[in-house]
Amino acid sequence: MKNNLNKRKETELNNEQYVEELRKIYSQYIDPDYAEWSKNYMRNQFDFLGIRTPIRRKITKQYFKEYGVPTKENLQKVIFELWDLPEREYQKAALDLLEVVKKTLSVEDMSWLTTLIVKKSWWDTVDVLSPHIAGYMFKAYPELIPQYADQWILNENIWLQRAAILYQLFFKKSTDEKRLFQYILARADSKEFFVQKAIGWVLREYAKTNPSIIKEFVTSSNLQPLSKREALKNL
Repeated sequence: MKNNLNKRKETELNNEQYVEELRKIYSQYIDPDYAEWSKNYMRNQFDFLGIRTPIRRKITKQYFKEYGVPTKENLQKVIFELWDLPEREYQKAALDLLEVVKKTLSVEDMSWLTTLIVKKSWWDTVDVLSPHIAGYMFKAYPELIPQYADQWILNENIWLQRAAILYQLFFKKSTDEKRLFQYILARADSKEFFVQKAIGWVLREYAKTNPSIIKEFVTSSNLQPLSKREALKNL
């Protein structure tokens, strides 16, 4: 009965603008001071409502519980509508939604998911999209890797490069070492902070699983100093 109720409410909200209803709820929690702090913290890249992350997540979780989530047919539209809103909390809501529904995603969805990486790009969205969404997709559908991740690392867009490097961040023993090291070496000479940082981060994380191979790789590779420091931080 509850699932049917959620499904019915979601259909009604789609007809009455699912995103607009969430906007109304978010508007009750606006904090101008925290919004200004957040904007400064993110180097003035985006506007904010000023909703602190734990509060936003609680609100959004309750929203999904009460009204359900968009149907598969409506999902892309809802995600893009959230992504197009100026305040950063709405992109975070879109990511929360993707996390909830990711097991319903199929190979056909990878194309528009990639769009999210290159639109309104910054570390806070890419670092969710890459390991949590793309990482899930590439594990579920490894045939997507040559078409997407292998191409991302060659792309001049630094956020696609970062996404390619980070999608295996939490793979642990499932990590494809050959592909990971290949990606890293392809961008080892990058001058971009966010690429250097990604290299160090993924190596540091994988060092928890295979510290000896990371020591060997870092020692024998011509990585940027930042990447090396990050990689070896806990070794």
